[in-house]
Amino acid sequence: MQKLLAGAGLGSRRALETKIADGAVRINGKRAELGTRAVEGDRIQVDGRSFTVHAEPARHRTLIYHKPEGQVTTRSDPEGRRTVFDALPKPPSGRWIAIGRLDLNTAGLLVLTTDGELANRMMHPSGNVDREYLCRIRGRVDDADLARLLEGVQLEDGTARFSDLVIGEETAGHTWYTVTIMEGRNREVRRLWDAVGAQVARLKRVRFGPIFLPAKLTPGRWQTLNPADHRVLREDVGLPGRANELRAFDDARPEREPRPPRRGR
Repeated sequence: MQKLLAGAGLGSRRALETKIADGAVRINGKRAELGTRAVEGDRIQVDGRSFTVHAEPARHRTLIYHKPEGQVTTRSDPEGRRTVFDALPKPPSGRWIAIGRLDLNTAGLLVLTTDGELANRMMHPSGNVDREYLCRIRGRVDDADLARLLEGVQLEDGTARFSDLVIGEETAGHTWYTVTIMEGRNREVRRLWDAVGAQVARLKRVRFGPIFLPAKLTPGRWQTLNPADHRVLREDVGLPGRANELRAFDDARPEREPRPPRRGR
């Protein structure tokens, strides 16, 4: 309720929460309470004015960021380390939500969006969104341990496994592997390798669901997805292609005011 009214320009959310608690806000003729949720078609009365709730297409933005090692995926860090949000542009509305984290020493693809519904669905196991990583492992892991990683190993928070594992280039003392996981638990890839005694030298996420890390996107750079790509992401996890958001419109005004004519220079 307070979000709708704040969006209509009636004050801050905190001030509006106070009005709701004081009984100064009514919805469909009844007193609103803190926690009351509005739906499309509801009528809200506050300060002698009446508002009707309508659903409108939401204008969300999604971008991909090539996270370098040494940055944390938090908004602020008590140790003063750089965060991924320091490098990002400010969204026109809302705030960036990181879809899954990468730890301090993991680089690669990070997807961020202002679409909370999309973020929640992509991160939840029920979304069945796979994550692909490029791993540089010291030495070579034997076939029996690779089979264990595909079948499942016991971690402290339950059984985990790679849904796919491909052996890549072997160099002096190191072997590259491409692995895929479905859940994205905290440090899951590193912990899986640790479970078979393998040491991770480098770890980089190269894909999240249908999104690949572009080869030309260098570390520390970001790239905005177009609306069609955002729609594909939503549909890929079973959401409608376009998100709607509720807005409260003053009944005393037209929903869309005409724009003033442009003046010539």
